[in-house]
Amino acid sequence: MAAMTRTAARPAWVELATDDAGAAREFYAKLFGWQVEVSPDPQYGGYGMAHLPEGEGDVAGITAKMMSEAPTAWNIYIGTDDTDALAEAVTAAGGTVIAPPFDVGQMGRMMVFADPSGAVISAWHGRQGSFRSGDPGSFGWAELNARGIDKARGFYETVFGWTSTASPMGEGQPDYIEFQLDGQSILGGMEMMPMVPAEVPSYWMPYFNVDSVEATFARAIELGAAELVAPSDMPGGRFAIVQDPQGATFGLLRMG
Repeated sequence: MAAMTRTAARPAWVELATDDAGAAREFYAKLFGWQVEVSPDPQYGGYGMAHLPEGEGDVAGITAKMMSEAPTAWNIYIGTDDTDALAEAVTAAGGTVIAPPFDVGQMGRMMVFADPSGAVISAWHGRQGSFRSGDPGSFGWAELNARGIDKARGFYETVFGWTSTASPMGEGQPDYIEFQLDGQSILGGMEMMPMVPAEVPSYWMPYFNVDSVEATFARAIELGAAELVAPSDMPGGRFAIVQDPQGATFGLLRMG
């Protein structure tokens, strides 16, 4: 099992906020084999914690949206040692604090913010645990699609101390950005493609590792997901992108 400990400046969690948490739990359970345990404590609002049937470690959260006007979407969390100091750093670097730091029961403290391109992302500081990643059915990667990747790139380098590299992707394609920490690539990003409708804002999107992109993609469509990008080759592997039945976008990934 590959596990990523919740440490500062690294991906710490992924969470789906959706219109119909029950239907979403059923969809992802059938797609990835997740077992989702819903907290009976009312202070957590029916929060569902997903894990794989074998081994230890949680893979994702599924919860009802806190506000009806909020989009149904996957959210990426970055670990931090101090949410209050991070909120100040976000503002100083040109970001926007959407939800100032607040306590999540006895579990920890979080905040929600937007980078200068408008992409929303969260931060978490709290009880340490094992965020399972790298295995089939668990978090594999996350990617920023930005309207203004250069300003977002500088923002994250300032706020989290990341470095970044840019790789050419061919004629007519934007460079691919890899955000790095301690020499390890931890997240990606690119400029929004020009054919994307203007009303689509900048966003972060998770990819989940799978044994077979083709088989999982077909299963997702069978379960009611919509095709966004059919299984395709990429440097080092294959990927696909789908939208779940409630409208949240996510990717499927197999490296090697």
